Amino acid sequence: MSDSGGNGQASLEPPLHAFSTPRRIIGEGLGAALLLAIFIGSGTMGECLSGGNVAIALLGNTLSTGADLVVLITIFGPLSGAHFNPAVTLVFAIRREIGWRTAAAYVAAQVVSGVLGVWAAHAMFAEPILQVSTKLRDGPGQAFAEFVATFGLIAAILGSTRFRPQATPYVVGLYITSAYWFTASTSFANPAVTIACALSNTFAGIAPSSAPMFVVAQLIGAVVASILFAWLLKERSTP
Repeated sequence: MSDSGGNGQASLEPPLHAFSTPRRIIGEGLGAALLLAIFIGSGTMGECLSGGNVAIALLGNTLSTGADLVVLITIFGPLSGAHFNPAVTLVFAIRREIGWRTAAAYVAAQVVSGVLGVWAAHAMFAEPILQVSTKLRDGPGQAFAEFVATFGLIAAILGSTRFRPQATPYVVGLYITSAYWFTASTSFANPAVTIACALSNTFAGIAPSSAPMFVVAQLIGAVVASILFAWLLKERSTP
């Protein structure tokens, strides 16, 4: 999930510079759109089939999203890095593994395509395309949960790409599957997802008034994880 394979390990995947920047940006957008379509769609399906049992609805949403991430990262990882997340893109820009101009284009593609993915989910379930969520997710506990969720996501990505790059899709998918259940916020951990879900008054939605707090907590969690793991994963220099 980086630009250069700078972790010093051999990889069977092609380097990202083998693909043109427009292809990489479109890959990011397509992946983000599919992620949001599955995130919203599985939540809606879970709610329809659960008979009012929120735990069952959340379980369906969880399993679908976790499995989806494994597939999407496997497909788009060699093409764009499979960020699908402005917080992840920010971390790789800080690490100088993606240029800031490309990073800005990635973020724009992630947010715009995420909204398109939400609208696609609405269309599949014959819901009104244009919606605004009324689901409040407020309070310091929710904000801290998003900090923890995003910190853990960045830790999973940096650790797996450093030591087991081929396992990254599974590590990320399993982490998000777990984080749905151990965080009070159900682990959005993604500013693009948060913004897009504010436009969906469905099971996985978030009220626009709650979204800024989530986004700030996510970005802080990503930056803190980036700083800590830059130190933690630095090998001792040999004389």
